[in-house]
Amino acid sequence: MAECLFCKMVSGQIKPDTVYEDDDVLAFKDLNPQAPVHVLVIPKKHVATLNDLGEAETALLGKLSLAATRIARESGIAASGYRTVVNCNADAGQSVFHLHLHLLGGRFMRWPPG
Repeated sequence: MAECLFCKMVSGQIKPDTVYEDDDVLAFKDLNPQAPVHVLVIPKKHVATLNDLGEAETALLGKLSLAATRIARESGIAASGYRTVVNCNADAGQSVFHLHLHLLGGRFMRWPPG
């Protein structure tokens, strides 16, 4: 996806502040953090929204979650708690249409979130 901001990060055209990377996942610090730890965890494969996942991407969602767990441990927030959020489409707050998981922690999270 030539115009996708996150695809440009995956391809190396844009250099994010990377905190984790493997063959399928890229994770980087959010430019507008909403918590002391705010990392975006994305698949390297372009999937626009959660609605666009199919059976072929079942494992991909698990890999995003496992990467978030690893980052939470490495960031020192796993024991105290953290939140993961996936927004789907504009009304939910999705502004970049490349599936991404927000990992938020390092402070108390209120409920309900929005």
